[in-house]
Amino acid sequence: MDQITAKELEQKIKADKKVHIIDVREAFEVAEGKIPGAKHIPLGDIPGRLNELDKSEHYYIICQSGGRSANACEFLRYHGYQVTNVAGGMMSWQGAVK
Repeated sequence: MDQITAKELEQKIKADKKVHIIDVREAFEVAEGKIPGAKHIPLGDIPGRLNELDKSEHYYIICQSGGRSANACEFLRYHGYQVTNVAGGMMSWQGAVK
């Protein structure tokens, strides 16, 4: 599974690269703050919301610590999506939150 650190993701965002982030945490977790521009799709909702994702795009998947996002990556990769897990999740994120 492809992985990136939270710091590497932050650097990609700061470099103004087109970055698609999916936050798979639950709503109560996202309410405490998420990466600006990240799309919120709780892990359990992903199977029913695949139509919202474009297989030609690359997605960075984040959760609280990296476990749920790893599960999401496995599922999405199986269904033909290009994904990278954010190791350490939001617990490692030091950038801006919204």
